[in-house]
Amino acid sequence: MILQKVNPFPALIALSVGWLLPGCIGQRSETVPQLPERPNMVFILADDMGYSDLGCYGAEVIQTPNLDRLAENGLRFTDFYNTGRCWPTRTSLLSGFYPHQVLSDPVDGIDYSSGSFAPVTESWLPSHLKKRGYRCYHSGKWHLFRRVPEYRVMTQQEIGFDRSYQTQDGRHLRPMILVENGDTLPLPDPRSGYEASKAIIDHSIKYLEEHAREHPDVPFFSYIAFIAPHFPLQAPEADIEPYLGSFDMGWNELRSLREENRKELGFRPDPVAPFEPERFAPWNLSREQLIREIDSAEVGYALPWSTLTAAQQDFQSTKMAIHAAMITRMDHEIGRYLNKLEELGYLNNTLIFFCSDNGASTEIMNRADRHAPGSRPGSADSYLCLGPGWSTAANTPFRLHKTWVHEGGIATPLVVHWPDGILAGGTFRHMPAHIVDIAPTLIELAGGDTEMLDGRVKAPGISLVPHLLEERSSSRPPLFFHHERKNAIRDGDWKAVTIEPGSDWELYNLSTDRGETLDLSAVERKKLEDMVSKWEEQRNRIEGQIRSGENQAGK
Repeated sequence: MILQKVNPFPALIALSVGWLLPGCIGQRSETVPQLPERPNMVFILADDMGYSDLGCYGAEVIQTPNLDRLAENGLRFTDFYNTGRCWPTRTSLLSGFYPHQVLSDPVDGIDYSSGSFAPVTESWLPSHLKKRGYRCYHSGKWHLFRRVPEYRVMTQQEIGFDRSYQTQDGRHLRPMILVENGDTLPLPDPRSGYEASKAIIDHSIKYLEEHAREHPDVPFFSYIAFIAPHFPLQAPEADIEPYLGSFDMGWNELRSLREENRKELGFRPDPVAPFEPERFAPWNLSREQLIREIDSAEVGYALPWSTLTAAQQDFQSTKMAIHAAMITRMDHEIGRYLNKLEELGYLNNTLIFFCSDNGASTEIMNRADRHAPGSRPGSADSYLCLGPGWSTAANTPFRLHKTWVHEGGIATPLVVHWPDGILAGGTFRHMPAHIVDIAPTLIELAGGDTEMLDGRVKAPGISLVPHLLEERSSSRPPLFFHHERKNAIRDGDWKAVTIEPGSDWELYNLSTDRGETLDLSAVERKKLEDMVSKWEEQRNRIEGQIRSGENQAGK
């Protein structure tokens, strides 16, 4: 049975869900013969959130009423993918190409210091939409840059945003730099109660009200990029307090509860990947550093919960309470934005997407303002990270974490809501889809041609527009993954993947094993060879595409 959810945030949720009351949402015509033209578009991106961290994807305690209601009246994609890391996902979202094609993520084996390289396109999603009459707004995290051949940060203006508010990683409660439309803003008073998710939505609402006032007949695209629940784990004390003690059952039991919840919600049951204590980010703090810099109760491995001391269990339970508080705060702020859409009359013809840039993170680091030993967990003076135990639970039922290209690193919830366009709310979409599909989807709905995306090569994504109306199979090129020298390819139900740089390829049939628990590489050699060959072809194709002089249309 699904664990009964006790609402720990009655006041918070009451403020955030005015738009959820009966009659406020989902009021649509009985028959909608075709998708409306030129809807408003909103893309909401979480940072380092696990696949099952939303109530509508299996969370047992974490309160996400606004996102759950979007799913109840919209669609949930079960097989949607990101790139496994922050900046590559943002690059793919806003370009419509794999990050390697626009020089945001290096391709292993290429010496970028020799020869000349060029991105396959200089056109970006907001620019495409502006050509078709849209106004474009950004609020939140940016983290968009080219890493090769030399590092260069892209600006919001050259990407095509009309208005932009920029925050930073690791600055949930005490910002150091805030930028609006290219200008540095004065920092808020430390006593002001600044909280990043709230500030991000404050500016999103400001741009929305400005749009309604100054451009009432123009459609808009809003890109809302939260930094929650990315480390450090920080939240107002009042947000954390209701969750304290809620995770005392530990990460092993939490994972079991989430898998049961997923079955109750209608997700296909999959074998659940076991905990892998030996797998964690190689740049994590050592055991000695954890004790010296963070707390003697910090744990750097996904050890069985029963083997932890009482002090360690209490410390770890508190960390997960902060993580939960950050997600609920984000959901609450999304509710404020939805209220404003409703108030201004935009909600019914606004297409809303929500997903995460990668899976939950195994990282445990100490940077930026750094951790003040003895500080209140979750305060601006603390610098705590989720770590591999809770990350494994957050990514239920999948294997591994952010930066890996196993399912735990690259699979994300995707909630899609559009009252005027989605006819059968509360349904699932099971076809494999990827963040590179978002740009062609939005451009098609804006009335544009998605074939080339104004690039020199054919874009790898497909439009999801037909899949908004009904569940259907789709013939598409294999999905390509490559990050930190870890490789993967998904072709239909089959996936080949490497767990570490230089390791042997593994092979899984995801139709029966999305938990990646049974490696079929030894018994399906021909299938593995075929998959690896397709990955290598794509890798070589990308190398040819980015070499100057070889950027030919259709390559």
